[in-house]
Amino acid sequence: MVSKQLSGKIALVTGAGQNIGRAIAHSLAADGAFVMVNGRGNSSAVESVAAEINDAGGTAISHLADISDEGAVEEMVARLAAEAGGVDIVVSNAGLRRQTPFVEMSFAEWREILSVALDGAFLLTRQAVPHMQARGGGAFIGLSGISNHIGAKERAHVNASKAGLEGFVRGLAMELAADNITANIVAPGAIDTVRGAAAGARPPGVHDKIPLGRAGTVDEIAAMVRHLAGPQGGYITGQCIHINGGIYLGH
Repeated sequence: MVSKQLSGKIALVTGAGQNIGRAIAHSLAADGAFVMVNGRGNSSAVESVAAEINDAGGTAISHLADISDEGAVEEMVARLAAEAGGVDIVVSNAGLRRQTPFVEMSFAEWREILSVALDGAFLLTRQAVPHMQARGGGAFIGLSGISNHIGAKERAHVNASKAGLEGFVRGLAMELAADNITANIVAPGAIDTVRGAAAGARPPGVHDKIPLGRAGTVDEIAAMVRHLAGPQGGYITGQCIHINGGIYLGH
């Protein structure tokens, strides 16, 4: 029998109703973790992912919450702790991708983008860390991306939010290491996902620039998150791990 190395672990995955978040939730659950599937507004999507996990023999619950809302995050983490016993793994995947020329960008839109990827990560860890400390350790994994490393037009706010998230994670890694809590970033490149309308069309010819000549898959991202969350990732902290088929090498 194959050992499930995350058995007994409790995970919270944000933005888990589709694409990368959904794959991460499935991967952690398949390896034995109890998973809370979070989304902001699409209840049917997160309920569906939780049902898929449970039907496959895993254990999951769904929970709608806006992670930029402090009260909503406090309530969500409290529910997970009450129903599962604590928190061991937090995957901050939720984020807003929007295409807006800088000269047309309002301060309200700027704040909205940063509130999810950056403020949301702070609120999540602020609530989850005491539970991790009480349970002897844990793992925080944030999802960033390649655009803030190489630049992207019409995404100044998205780039800033992800760069801030990476700096935040480096601070967490240093401060929480004594508590056996790791903190890392996974930065995907071009991944085969369903893009929301606000993200804009995928740039033409993007695959031609990737040394491996293809987009990545959501399962390839989920596998790295699973590694960082598990015992094999226990000596990795403060890192930004690029998964982009080699395109970052050219910048």
